Amino acid sequence: MKKMNHYKLEDFLRGWFVGGFEPTLYKTTDVEVAIQYFKKGDKEASHCHKIATEITAIVKGKALMKGIIINEGEIIKIEPGTYTDFEALEDTTTVVVKLPGALNDKYLEE
Repeated sequence: MKKMNHYKLEDFLRGWFVGGFEPTLYKTTDVEVAIQYFKKGDKEASHCHKIATEITAIVKGKALMKGIIINEGEIIKIEPGTYTDFEALEDTTTVVVKLPGALNDKYLEE
Protein backbone atom coordinates (compact mmCIF):
# COMPACT_ATOMS: atom_id res chain seq x y z
CA MET A 1 0.00 0.00 0.00
CA LYS A 2 1.32 3.42 -0.97
CA LYS A 3 1.33 6.16 1.61
CA MET A 4 1.36 9.92 1.67
CA ASN A 5 3.44 11.77 4.25
CA HIS A 6 2.73 15.25 5.58
CA TYR A 7 5.47 17.80 6.34
CA LYS A 8 5.82 21.49 7.21
CA LEU A 9 8.00 23.79 5.16
CA GLU A 10 9.30 25.36 8.38
CA ASP A 11 10.99 22.03 9.21
CA PHE A 12 13.46 22.57 6.36
CA LEU A 13 16.47 24.89 6.26
CA ARG A 14 15.47 28.19 4.61
CA GLY A 15 12.73 26.40 2.65
CA TRP A 16 15.03 23.94 0.84
CA PHE A 17 13.20 20.60 0.77
CA VAL A 18 14.73 18.67 -2.18
CA GLY A 19 18.50 18.22 -2.59
CA GLY A 20 21.66 16.58 -1.36
CA PHE A 21 21.49 18.07 2.14
CA GLU A 22 19.73 17.30 5.42
CA PRO A 23 16.91 17.54 6.18
CA THR A 24 15.36 16.76 2.80
CA LEU A 25 12.29 15.00 1.45
CA TYR A 26 14.15 13.64 -1.56
CA LYS A 27 17.92 13.24 -1.37
CA THR A 28 19.57 13.95 -4.72
CA THR A 29 22.36 16.06 -6.16
CA ASP A 30 20.52 16.33 -9.49
CA VAL A 31 18.41 19.29 -8.35
CA GLU A 32 17.58 21.47 -5.34
CA VAL A 33 14.13 22.98 -4.73
CA ALA A 34 12.95 25.58 -2.20
CA ILE A 35 9.95 27.68 -1.35
CA GLN A 36 11.10 30.77 0.48
CA TYR A 37 9.31 33.59 2.30
CA PHE A 38 10.85 37.04 2.61
CA LYS A 39 9.63 40.09 4.51
CA LYS A 40 9.84 43.51 2.86
CA GLY A 41 13.45 44.69 3.18
CA ASP A 42 15.01 41.22 3.53
CA LYS A 43 18.24 41.00 1.54
CA GLU A 44 20.67 38.36 0.34
CA ALA A 45 24.25 39.19 -0.59
CA SER A 46 25.37 39.06 -4.21
CA HIS A 47 26.62 35.59 -5.14
CA CYS A 48 27.00 33.22 -8.05
CA HIS A 49 27.13 29.50 -8.66
CA LYS A 50 29.98 28.22 -10.82
CA ILE A 51 28.29 24.91 -11.67
CA ALA A 52 24.54 25.31 -11.15
CA THR A 53 21.86 27.23 -12.99
CA GLU A 54 19.37 28.86 -10.61
CA ILE A 55 15.77 29.56 -11.55
CA THR A 56 13.76 31.88 -9.29
CA ALA A 57 10.01 32.38 -9.68
CA ILE A 58 8.24 35.17 -7.81
CA VAL A 59 5.00 33.55 -6.67
CA LYS A 60 3.88 36.55 -4.61
CA GLY A 61 5.33 40.00 -4.10
CA LYS A 62 8.15 41.88 -5.80
CA ALA A 63 11.94 41.71 -5.57
CA LEU A 64 15.01 43.51 -6.83
CA MET A 65 17.74 41.32 -8.30
CA LYS A 66 20.92 43.04 -9.55
CA GLY A 67 19.01 46.24 -10.24
CA ILE A 68 16.10 44.55 -12.05
CA ILE A 69 12.60 44.55 -10.54
CA ILE A 70 11.05 41.08 -10.69
CA ASN A 71 7.26 41.07 -10.27
CA GLU A 72 4.78 38.43 -9.17
CA GLY A 73 4.43 35.79 -11.90
CA GLU A 74 7.88 36.46 -13.38
CA ILE A 75 10.80 34.03 -13.52
CA ILE A 76 14.53 34.69 -13.65
CA LYS A 77 17.05 32.14 -14.98
CA ILE A 78 20.56 32.78 -13.68
CA GLU A 79 23.33 31.06 -15.62
CA PRO A 80 26.47 29.73 -13.88
CA GLY A 81 29.00 32.47 -13.17
CA THR A 82 26.38 35.25 -13.08
CA TYR A 83 26.28 37.24 -9.86
CA THR A 84 23.00 38.41 -8.39
CA ASP A 85 21.70 39.75 -5.12
CA PHE A 86 18.15 39.80 -3.80
CA GLU A 87 16.02 42.35 -1.97
CA ALA A 88 12.34 41.87 -1.18
CA LEU A 89 10.58 45.11 -2.14
CA GLU A 90 7.45 43.83 -0.40
CA ASP A 91 6.56 40.59 1.39
CA THR A 92 7.61 38.02 -1.21
CA THR A 93 7.30 34.28 -1.81
CA THR A 94 9.69 32.54 -4.21
CA VAL A 95 10.14 29.09 -5.66
CA VAL A 96 13.81 28.39 -6.39
CA VAL A 97 15.19 25.51 -8.46
CA LYS A 98 18.93 24.95 -8.67
CA LEU A 99 20.34 22.38 -11.07
CA PRO A 100 22.40 20.43 -10.74
CA GLY A 101 22.19 20.41 -6.96
CA ALA A 102 25.90 21.06 -6.62
CA LEU A 103 26.76 21.35 -2.92
CA ASN A 104 29.20 24.08 -1.84
CA ASP A 105 28.65 25.96 -5.11
CA LYS A 106 27.91 29.44 -3.69
CA TYR A 107 30.48 32.20 -4.16
CA LEU A 108 30.00 35.66 -2.67
CA GLU A 109 30.81 38.64 -4.86
CA GLU A 110 33.85 40.50 -3.55
